[in-house]
Amino acid sequence: MKVYRSINNLPKFNNPVITIGTFDGVHEGHRHLIQKINLLANNISGESVIITFVPHPRLIVHPDDKSLRILSTTEEKIKLLEAENVDTLVIVGFTKEFSVQSAKEYLENFLVKNFHPSVIVTGYNHHFGHHRDGNIEMLRKFENEFNYKVEELSKQLVDDIAVSSTRIRIALQEGDIDLATHLLGHAYSISGIVVHGQHLGNQIGFPTANILVNDQLKLIPADGVYAVRVRWNENVFSGMMNIGFRPTVDGLHHKLEVHLMDFDSDLYGQQLEIEFVKRLRDEKKFSSLDELKDQLKLDKENAIRFLK
Repeated sequence: MKVYRSINNLPKFNNPVITIGTFDGVHEGHRHLIQKINLLANNISGESVIITFVPHPRLIVHPDDKSLRILSTTEEKIKLLEAENVDTLVIVGFTKEFSVQSAKEYLENFLVKNFHPSVIVTGYNHHFGHHRDGNIEMLRKFENEFNYKVEELSKQLVDDIAVSSTRIRIALQEGDIDLATHLLGHAYSISGIVVHGQHLGNQIGFPTANILVNDQLKLIPADGVYAVRVRWNENVFSGMMNIGFRPTVDGLHHKLEVHLMDFDSDLYGQQLEIEFVKRLRDEKKFSSLDELKDQLKLDKENAIRFLK
């Protein structure tokens, strides 16, 4: 997959079949759309082109809304789209100036000028341009003038994409890893750097790596204990992760800690990717460290069972 991180100096695309969206999470709904543009591109000996934006447009259009949490960072999105055999990904910087283009300017000066699309694939409720006054009818109005065709997504697929994105976020916020994995079509993951903690895990035989997540907008699943897979360089380890305030220890600071099974090397400063497999239980306060240690032994047995 070719990746362009700017619209400056884009090549001349070969019969491009384009679609535009955030593709957050690259979930099952997105996958059906990607299959459609790949098929259409193959039918005209062209290339499938996905146009996405960074940062997320909501951050620019609604800067006071602090509720946005993303399912995939830009780098995660690239990795997921590459696995779907997309030919080309163009990552466009979304700015305030970009957001106030009229619909005609967006169509003529952005889409047509930079991509010269053969086919534009869009949903029935897709709106674009300042005040969102551009729509599929407008795209069709200019088909002959700009020499492209418009392919409309079914209402069902558009609704599925919207519902999936919303439902995945809700599922993760509720700790429902099974549903999130089903809707995504792949394991949800977070990535971050290992930082120093209080080293309390060593005292009870369960050393943990404290994770500082790379992107502060990344959605963190509900507090609790999880069976996880941990990727470090080319290695994959079984593990269990605690997300929460560690009420048995201090209960003051929200932490993400992961215990790697059968591993005892120094990971400080290293980048880890953590894939969520199963939520094991809620976080809870125990009466003593010994009671916590006994529970962690049980958690480890359960994690091993699910990870198999």
